[in-house]
Amino acid sequence: MNNAGTEGVPGPITDQTAQTYHDTFDTNVLGVVLSMKHQARVMKGQGSGSIINISSAFGHAAARIAGPAGGAIYAASKYAVEGLTKSVALELATSGVRVNAVAPGPVDTELLSRFVGTPENKAGLLTLVPMGRAGGVEELAAAVVFLASEEATFITGHVLDVDGGLAAS
Repeated sequence: MNNAGTEGVPGPITDQTAQTYHDTFDTNVLGVVLSMKHQARVMKGQGSGSIINISSAFGHAAARIAGPAGGAIYAASKYAVEGLTKSVALELATSGVRVNAVAPGPVDTELLSRFVGTPENKAGLLTLVPMGRAGGVEELAAAVVFLASEEATFITGHVLDVDGGLAAS
């Protein structure tokens, strides 16, 4: 599972720099590229495996709804993770290696607190979630365990929303 990530430096696009872009993309995208490169080599050699990348509801939703204001670089990086996931899933489809992603909505973590900045912003974000709450890390972990399990052997190239209904809204 590739879960390293950063929210970068939230703020308007006019405040972003080449450095804030590189800092976010190097962690969120390049980290996934390099991890999958080595995971794929080992898993292809053994003829089986499951790679799971962590995206974000804000990257996944970019094709349907706007990402969060002030989160353009973060949303773009997570959307890139989904493109990588799908492309590599196709590359490895006949090798016995599955590649999927999980797109969590707001999960009660330090990253969420840093990203939203204030309890008021967090409460406002949670009003967008149909279930009306942040997810728990154990709920996210359960989705990852499912995708890695023998029950998901015919699933590859998929992005699983674990977002309290955010993608459905």
